[in-house]
Order: sequence, then C-alpha cells, then structure tokens
Amino acid sequence: MTTDQNLMLYTKLAGFRLVVLANRFSCDSEFSRELHDRLVEGLEAAIARIQVIMELERSVFAGEDEFAAYRLEGETEIFRHFSINLLDTLKFDFDTFEYRINGSSWIIVMAADDDGVEADYPELVALSKEELGTLAPIMKNITQETGIPVHAVRAI
Repeated sequence: MTTDQNLMLYTKLAGFRLVVLANRFSCDSEFSRELHDRLVEGLEAAIARIQVIMELERSVFAGEDEFAAYRLEGETEIFRHFSINLLDTLKFDFDTFEYRINGSSWIIVMAADDDGVEADYPELVALSKEELGTLAPIMKNITQETGIPVHAVRAI
C-alpha cells in the first residue's frame, strides 16, 4: 500500500473507533458493552499497526535505516492477515488432537472407551444479529470499508 492509502485507512479506522465509542452509550447489557470494548481494542491495534507501517515507510524514503525495507515488508505481510475477534478464537493441532480456546491451555479431544476412539472438536458459531444489536452493521461496514474482517463467534 502507498502512504496515501495507509493514511486513508488510518483515518477510516479512527473514524470507526469513534463510531463504536459513541454507539457504546446505547448498550443495554454488560455483554454488549464488552463487545464494543473489544472492537475498540481491535481498532486501536489496527491503528497502531498502520502507524508502525507509516513510520517504516518514512524511514525507507529517508534512507535512515538500512533494515527498514525488510521490516516494512514484514509488517505489511502481518497486517494483510490482521482480523478483529470479539469473542472466542479457536486453535487446532490436528497432529496431537488438541485444541485451545482464547489462548488457554491445550485440551485433548481424544476419548477412548469400549466403543472405540472418538475425537470431539468444538466449533465456532457466529453470534446472531439480535445478540450483536447495533454493532452488526458497524462490523459489516468496518469489513467493507477497510478490508479487515471482524469476527464475533462463540466456541461450543
């Protein structure tokens, strides 16, 4: 991305952050406030990444740091895979038949008994529009405008 594109993305992210903060005032439950807070944290993390990328671009253009181009390439690649997760994240290790939710300890999914061996992995289920409330259209707009996916899923 060019500097202009990064500046535009920064502006959009900062604007969405303000929208989410303003929308938080209409929350009627602690769960809804928590979702809003997590979205604000995710937007702030994206803004911080963009700031790092823009600073590295300035270093490359100024020739101040001989490794800035490599760092810029790495930061840009990391940002391409950036997403915002509002609830649960689920990681699988299919080699060891384990999973973990939200970075917790690894949990074994294999169970053996007289009937044989069974693997029971959890799955992610998206929150409904009713559960998301007024946050649903904001999340959709963030993804459409910035290209950053926003996920609100629960592990069951």
